[in-house]
Amino acid sequence: MPKVAFLFPGQGAQVVGMGRELDAELPAARALFDRANEVLGFDLRKVCFEGPAEALEATDVSQPAIFVASLAALESLKATEPAIVESCEGAAGLSLGEYTALVFAGALDFETGLKIVRRRGEVMQSAALATPSGMISVIGLEEAKIDELCAKVAPHGRLWKANLLGPGNIVVSGETSALAQVEAIATELGAGRVIPLKVAGAFHSPLMKPADDQLAEVLASAPLATTRVPVYSNVDSTPHPDPDDIRTTLVAQVVGEVRWDDSMRRMMADGFDTFYEIGPGRVLTGLLKRIDRKVPCTSVPAR
Repeated sequence: MPKVAFLFPGQGAQVVGMGRELDAELPAARALFDRANEVLGFDLRKVCFEGPAEALEATDVSQPAIFVASLAALESLKATEPAIVESCEGAAGLSLGEYTALVFAGALDFETGLKIVRRRGEVMQSAALATPSGMISVIGLEEAKIDELCAKVAPHGRLWKANLLGPGNIVVSGETSALAQVEAIATELGAGRVIPLKVAGAFHSPLMKPADDQLAEVLASAPLATTRVPVYSNVDSTPHPDPDDIRTTLVAQVVGEVRWDDSMRRMMADGFDTFYEIGPGRVLTGLLKRIDRKVPCTSVPAR
């Protein structure tokens, strides 16, 4: 029997129109958008379905939008392939997606998760505005070379590893002055491509302080339960079933590295051999193929 795991996407997966068909066709998905509008106090459905893209891409909007759209996609899988959902034995989510995974795993209910995600987006957006900064994807350099890149850029500004996504696929975060030097230095070090990301700031770096402390306040009072299936944490690639441990790792995630490559390898080492990417986009499917081409990953889109 296959050992099934679900993967949930993070910020950047958003696209105008996501969830529209599910909302029209599936009552359970429609109920999620209805409840989200009530909890958030604005028309998330309209922003998801109609945009504009600039509104959907704002951190404090895109995070709850992807969260809700991903859970709507999960409802579609429940409706069409309930046995797969019942057989799932583990989960992981990229950054924001870790919250979606925790809802699936029973650690958070939908409303609690949505409120936390909305606040997370707000405090991260605020931290991003405090310092001109951003993120760049560097393709073709391994972690040691990225460390060298950060050291060489240091005279111009602060730069950190942020997302370790797979072999030769690492995202760096830093101040705008540092980012301006990345392409030239990364190319000298042998990078194949350097791609600036459309994000508000240097996520998963120390520049996100004090967003982590503000999120900690929210999580401290939020009701969490023990996970019913393991959710592999971004910060250390390890499942944390205990609610207090979950709080600790979610706070650490704001300023810490997303070790996605390690998480996928740990899951495969633990016997997971069949994956489903649930939510908008196919980024996680592509990342998994770079890590191990033989492992199947099926997309369950937020159409």
